[in-house]
Amino acid sequence: MKAWTRIGAVVFGAAALAAVAFGLGRYGLLGEKTVPPPKVLPQSKSIEASEKSLPAGHPVQPRHLTPKTQESRPKDPVQFAVGKRNVKALMAGEKVSWIGTSGGLIRYDMVRDKYHTYDNASGLLSNGVFSLAKMGQEIWVGTYGGGLSVLDPTKETWRNYNIPNGMGDAFVYDILRMRNGNIWIATWSGANRVINGKMGDVRQWQLFTVESTGGGLPNDWVYGLAEGANGEVWLATEGGLARYHEDKWSHWTHAEGLGAPYELVKSDMPFKNDPGKHSAHHARQKVEQGLTGVNVAYNPNYVVALEVDNAGEVWVGTWGAGLSRFDGKKWRTYTVADGLPGNHVFSLGKDPNGQIWIGTSRGLARMQNDRFVRYGAAEGLASQVVFSISFDPGGGAWVGGLGRATWFPRGIKGGG
Repeated sequence: MKAWTRIGAVVFGAAALAAVAFGLGRYGLLGEKTVPPPKVLPQSKSIEASEKSLPAGHPVQPRHLTPKTQESRPKDPVQFAVGKRNVKALMAGEKVSWIGTSGGLIRYDMVRDKYHTYDNASGLLSNGVFSLAKMGQEIWVGTYGGGLSVLDPTKETWRNYNIPNGMGDAFVYDILRMRNGNIWIATWSGANRVINGKMGDVRQWQLFTVESTGGGLPNDWVYGLAEGANGEVWLATEGGLARYHEDKWSHWTHAEGLGAPYELVKSDMPFKNDPGKHSAHHARQKVEQGLTGVNVAYNPNYVVALEVDNAGEVWVGTWGAGLSRFDGKKWRTYTVADGLPGNHVFSLGKDPNGQIWIGTSRGLARMQNDRFVRYGAAEGLASQVVFSISFDPGGGAWVGGLGRATWFPRGIKGGG
């Protein structure tokens, strides 16, 4: 058990913050300082964010809010600091919530105000957490370079899955359990499907890549998964949106309507660093996708967030090209010009009422009567950069960002 320190807001244990920053920093968008990567991937490079490189309006210090320990929930938002690290994944519960950071996994008991951290010294293969899912009582953790780690919280034991088990890659961006029992895993080298969720049987593991699908999967870097109304699987990739249904693949790119044209958004592009200058992969991708004339953080085919609403429509967050919505036939794209807080959409979430929430580089938003209601520091948001959103069944919400997480015990209020 780690020692914890509280300074105004809750500060999670310093030992949990030792891992390298990831997310935005990986593409050189925040700051210019290069730091060593995790030992498991010595060939990688990562960029650490600095306070002065944050977008305008980002609070350097969280507001001093102290969580209450009574059974009744606090009325006001509660802010948490995790150092200069991203809160990339959240899983909200009514009494216990899980916070995935680049320094490990944190279990927070909101009733007792108790914390426990899990890292690579206690069974997690990598401290960088990309995704979280709950299967029964188990907590499934997708990591940065460490594959998939599964925690049994009742026994405090871990089991791990990686490339030898059949996984496409050690970088796990999303995990999805389908209604039919199949489990899908999004990686940087394609998407896995595990038939009937039989993780221990290597014969049940399948890997879908650009090559194995004949181009049906448009790109091997898969960032998100969602199940559609008819049992189809939607996949967010660096080459557009893909769908797998009844053993058939389809995909859509900017050419079919995904994302806003560069001319429409270039005047509102806060991130000037070009990913193609930091990565041979992204430099090659720019050539393949006809983006050689773009020298900022923009790619309309790069889908970083994905959600399916209760009507079956697919919502897609893009890398600088705004928010797109697809009804299966037609696309509709929204940008800052339409009231979206930022054109970089990093996360999407659906609340218990079916409302879609949008996390951007400049705050949080939801759509109401065909207009965006926006939320920021005035509503208690600790980080204007929103990487993760999660809602609990009781109406509470968590929002994660750059070095900060905010708990809204009674829901996110206000907005304008």
